[in-house]
Amino acid sequence: MKNIRNKEIGEKGENLAVEFLKSNGYKILERNKHFSRLSEVDIIATDKNNTLVFVEVKTRTTENFGIPFEAISKMKYSHIKQGLFMYLSDNPTYKKYRIDAISVVLTPKICIEHLKNL
Repeated sequence: MKNIRNKEIGEKGENLAVEFLKSNGYKILERNKHFSRLSEVDIIATDKNNTLVFVEVKTRTTENFGIPFEAISKMKYSHIKQGLFMYLSDNPTYKKYRIDAISVVLTPKICIEHLKNL
């Protein structure tokens, strides 16, 4: 039961992150893109400068057990980077790229933070 709830919380956070990005001029290219068994990227987008942006979204219901950004490990970052290079090999037109993270905390009020260029 807990995994279903976590999945729903994660999905809600990703939806909020997509709306946040769109409202800041990003174009969403793909969501939940799998590159391998270990490499999955929550959001692939381009910013106003046509920079390819891979976005990892971390959502928490509260900050009682730490901030969402703390959940991005070196291993997770490495897997995202691996996916980024695989994507670039299939889409060589992108010359600029970066990895961002978005933190979503749902209560007591929705709070979204965007870290650029991890």
